[in-house]
Amino acid sequence: MFFLALAAGAVASAQNLAGTVTNGTTNTPAAGDDVILIKLAQGMEEAARTKTDSKGAFHFDFKDAAGPHLVRVIHQGVTYHRMAPPATPSVDVQVFDAAKKVDGISSTADLLYVQAKPDELGITRIFAINNASRPPRTQMNDHNFEFYIPSGAKIDGAQAQTAGGQWVNATPAPQPEKGRYAFDFPLRPGQTDFQITYRLPYNGTAKIDPRPLYPLQHLVIILPQSIKFSATKEGIYDNKQPPNQPGAIAEVASNTQAGQALSFTVSGTGVLQEDNSGSDSGAGGDRGGADPGAGGETATSPGARDNRPGGGLGPPSEAPDPLKQYRGWILGGFGLLLGAGAIYIAARSKASAASGFPQDATPPSARPPGAPGRSVLLLEALKEELFQLEVEHKQGAVSQAEYEKAKAALDQTLERALKRGEARVSLADSAGRDQS
Repeated sequence: MFFLALAAGAVASAQNLAGTVTNGTTNTPAAGDDVILIKLAQGMEEAARTKTDSKGAFHFDFKDAAGPHLVRVIHQGVTYHRMAPPATPSVDVQVFDAAKKVDGISSTADLLYVQAKPDELGITRIFAINNASRPPRTQMNDHNFEFYIPSGAKIDGAQAQTAGGQWVNATPAPQPEKGRYAFDFPLRPGQTDFQITYRLPYNGTAKIDPRPLYPLQHLVIILPQSIKFSATKEGIYDNKQPPNQPGAIAEVASNTQAGQALSFTVSGTGVLQEDNSGSDSGAGGDRGGADPGAGGETATSPGARDNRPGGGLGPPSEAPDPLKQYRGWILGGFGLLLGAGAIYIAARSKASAASGFPQDATPPSARPPGAPGRSVLLLEALKEELFQLEVEHKQGAVSQAEYEKAKAALDQTLERALKRGEARVSLADSAGRDQS
């Protein structure tokens, strides 16, 4: 019994992980690829390393089986990952052959989130790229995706995300032409998203030129209602209402071409903020709200700007709202802005330093007894949106791909909101101890 107990303890602390690597381009085993087992604890620690055999198989024996692991496969210089939760016996990974130039790559969408302070303009831009190559291959070169930003803009950060993955840091490289940058992040089969945040000096009005380098299904400009939008050329942009963001507007240009003149002018100030109206929005979508740039008129008052889908364009048409298919990106973009938007965070952090508490939290002395803070309302709104998304998915109102993308974006935003809430509680406890 003693030796059996020792053996049971050894089995409990050890784990076998096997798997196969398949080349999705040739539908054959991927032989000779490096396979790395990474332990996800405080950081990313390499736990073991091996190579696939002639059948594409690999095997790991490791003692420290606590916690999740990540399997990384390197094929032709490109990495592919697959999660291995605790007690997972096997993991299969699909890789693809790489080439410098691949047919079937297109730009799906370009989303610009515009915010402004009196002296600074901030833009967060998200690009959606689709790799529909046949047979599927990964494109990998030094300038996989290129774009322009205004001259004099300062980049605050950039990230990339593969389908179903997490955002990872990606540094765009400046090109010989001024204002032109390129990502060298691999474009794997499926969708890849790029995100970049930058800021530039602002004197209350600015002309912005997206300067598209690729054809686009949709170019979407999202900005607070307090900022006035004016297209340089009429008839290009349609006014829409972003999902679950009654305080924002969206201007959409469809089926644009590379090099097309899409410039526009913005004036005024404002920041994009989380939607705290979920608790009183009811079941309808006709939430107009006041437009600060319209002299306090509401969306339902005479002469006011209608920001609902089709608003300002006459009766809504039968064509599907283009923003619906970008619901996941839009919600995810707001999550990124709340987590790391340059203008938004700068404004909040300065106010927090001056007041001693986060700007989005009402001062305890000014908050009515028992009234929930904005963070609580945000969490409630996110929960409500998750529930509504599940209902629409069960009813077949959204596709599986739309459901997965929207849910991933909502989960990410919810996680960030929870982390911010934990940080505030910790800060409040620390302040209370200091005061004592």
